[in-house]
Parts: sequence; C-alpha cells; structure tokens
Amino acid sequence: MRILGIDPGLRNLGWGVIEGERGRFRHVANGVIHSPAGELAPRLLYLHQQLTEVFERFAPDTAAVEQTFVNKDAVATLKLGQARAIALLVPAQFGLEIGEYAPNKVKKTVVGVGHADKTQVQHMVKLQLPTAVLNGPDAADALAIAICHGHYFGAQQLRIRA
Repeated sequence: MRILGIDPGLRNLGWGVIEGERGRFRHVANGVIHSPAGELAPRLLYLHQQLTEVFERFAPDTAAVEQTFVNKDAVATLKLGQARAIALLVPAQFGLEIGEYAPNKVKKTVVGVGHADKTQVQHMVKLQLPTAVLNGPDAADALAIAICHGHYFGAQQLRIRA
C-alpha cells in the first residue's frame, strides 16, 4: 500500500510517500512545497495545486495528516489550520481515507519518545528508510507521519506494489 504523509504548513508543507508491507517500509519520494509570499488566498491555491500534483504523480492509496496543535500565537495557529484544510481537502478529493495523528503520537511511534526534537525524528526516519534523501525537516516530518499511519492503518495487511 502506498501512503502519503503530510506535514501541513502555510510557508512549508512537507510531504512524503512510502510503501509498506507488514510493518516494513520503503521510501518512494519526499519534498516540501514552498508557498510564495503574499496574500493568503493565492498561497492556499498554490498549496492545493502543488499537493494535487503530488497525488497525481504518486497515486497514494491512503494519506495521513498531522493534527494542529494550539500555540500562543493565535494568528499563526489560524494560518496553520487553513493550510491543514488544504492538506485534508486534496486527499478527500481523491476519495482517500485520511488518518490524523497528534505530533506526540507520531514522535512516539517513530522515535519512541513523544517529545522528541526534529533532529531525533530525522535520524529515526533515516534509520527506517535508509534509501531516503530527506528534503528538509518538513519532509522528514511528513515521512514520519506516513510511517505512523502505516503502523496504525492495518499495517499487517500492507503490501509493496510491484
């Protein structure tokens, strides 16, 4: 089964595609969509268009998105929520089931510690996907989200495509 993980962000939206079989995973691709500066609506449209291209190119069977955490900056949280809406909308347009995971659950699944830092997440993603060349911390987070989804979304039934 092909899994797409999405780390939502208005400025940098990370994505990662893996294939899985019985809890074993293989890297397919990863990247970061950088939205241009400017007004909000065109930035959201750009994220939608680019994420749609990722779906068309890699044809995932399922997708997973990191849940938004509320921080002290309400404006930043709202913008993140709007980018997250795009991250949920695109897979829904393709008719996919979407898993949603809290950041601590992703870290606990991939690293073993719910409060791991980005460096630890990147290290463990590289250990689990040794052929992956990470395109930055947002892409590594997206791959971690995909790995988490692979473990919780019927991992025993996942199989690598031929």
